[in-house]
Amino acid sequence: MEILYPMIISAVAVLATLFYASYLDIRDRRVPFIYWLPMLGIGIVCTGYLLWQKTANVSLITGYLAIVVCFLYADYLDSRGRTDSPGLTWYYKKSSIFYFLALVLILPALSWFVFAPSINIQLVPWYGMFVGILSYISYLEYKGRFDEHARPKHRKQNSDVSDTITRWYFVLIIIIFAITSLLMLFGPDGWGSPALVILLLAVFCGVFYIFARMHLFGGADAWALIFISFCIPTFPFTPLLGNPPLGFLSFSVLINALLLNLIAPIGIFVINCIRGNRAPLMYMFFGFPVRGDRIQDEWGFVMEDIEEKKGTISRRFIGFWDSVRRMYSGTGRVYTKDLREHPEKFQKELEIYRNAGTVWISYAVPFIIPITAGLITAIVFGDLLFAVMKIIAGGI
Repeated sequence: MEILYPMIISAVAVLATLFYASYLDIRDRRVPFIYWLPMLGIGIVCTGYLLWQKTANVSLITGYLAIVVCFLYADYLDSRGRTDSPGLTWYYKKSSIFYFLALVLILPALSWFVFAPSINIQLVPWYGMFVGILSYISYLEYKGRFDEHARPKHRKQNSDVSDTITRWYFVLIIIIFAITSLLMLFGPDGWGSPALVILLLAVFCGVFYIFARMHLFGGADAWALIFISFCIPTFPFTPLLGNPPLGFLSFSVLINALLLNLIAPIGIFVINCIRGNRAPLMYMFFGFPVRGDRIQDEWGFVMEDIEEKKGTISRRFIGFWDSVRRMYSGTGRVYTKDLREHPEKFQKELEIYRNAGTVWISYAVPFIIPITAGLITAIVFGDLLFAVMKIIAGGI
């Protein structure tokens, strides 16, 4: 059994960070970005060293650094001015933007052209698009016109094309990384099969970054999966149930986390049945009623639309697609955390909840906990779903 010692070192750093991040997420429902950086630093060094051991390809290693730095720059553009990480105040200064942009643009150029055995002319237009998109977005940010919180106002002033680019630019960046990885995979002077590492990182991490930006996934949960991918792209050793076909650890972590996370809804359904709580079937798995006058002491989001007219309470459960729409738009969804931290903004809602007696809210186990458990089980056992499929197919 081959043991990849750089990945073991990186896995220890990742697990230590995830345990602490889980504690913070349970306590505060927030994981300051600064706590990810030590783990990421160790993971980048370990992964870079592993790539050098396996390929001795400077172009590939620089390509890996390019995609990591690009994700960090995307966070910088989306979150400049954030207050959850005081130690990173220097990082989010506007004056830093063009220094960071220069680094983001230089690394792909080094990877695709300077350190490559020969220049693949097919990469030139993709690099031009990469430079153009990020330069345009950076210019808007520098001028104060790329601001997610102010976007609804600016949407009326900007053209539809400009608004689309500022909202979805990172999808284009991910596509560029994916296409260039394919070109380096099949090109005569490219990276060969190791290019799959960059391709998988681009697609997997890109999906979760975009989900988080659309408010369809928790920010800390998305960064946990992204940084696990960057720090431990492959299994440190062969797990007990064997390596899955892709050999991409983060995918197995996600699958295991989703399977383990099924335990909570089943437990909630059983508890609701025992306590006699009644609601449409789907809501019995994902929520429970709490006292309206104590809702600020709970964690979750409100699953009902409740109105009071002339002393009469009317209520309905929020539908699935309506809930997704509210998550995406960032409006119309009431979180108990906001009720607790900003009660002055929700005086009407709090009064209605008190008068309603009980209110159904979602359960609020941070997904970072199943992610941590998913990482441990993936490293030790492997991909649980793949193992089950092998058993069903008679492979074990």
